[in-house]
Amino acid sequence: MIGLAAALAVLTGQPGPAHAGSGASLTFTYQDKQAKLTCDPTGGGHPKAIQACATLRGADGNPSKLKGGDSLCILLYQPVTARIKGTWQGRTVRWQQTYGNSCEMNRATGVLFDF
Repeated sequence: MIGLAAALAVLTGQPGPAHAGSGASLTFTYQDKQAKLTCDPTGGGHPKAIQACATLRGADGNPSKLKGGDSLCILLYQPVTARIKGTWQGRTVRWQQTYGNSCEMNRATGVLFDF
């Protein structure tokens, strides 16, 4: 059930409380791969934009607050550095983390680097 303010926002086409910030515009990179993501409205070319925006909303746009999964990864050391740069609801985001391999990166970040 949505609140009254959110319902009015839908009816009038105005941004509601969930859109109070200026949305998000982020670039994700690892190895030689890159994807752009926008939230509120969702888009930017990320293949799993809806899920990626939901993941970031759950962490208030802070990738350091992500709760990693519990999948198993092989012990193969092929380091990969994941980076996120851009803005989240008006705040600057600059995040970087190196993982032992891409499986560990995906386990920790969910769909964010699934491109």
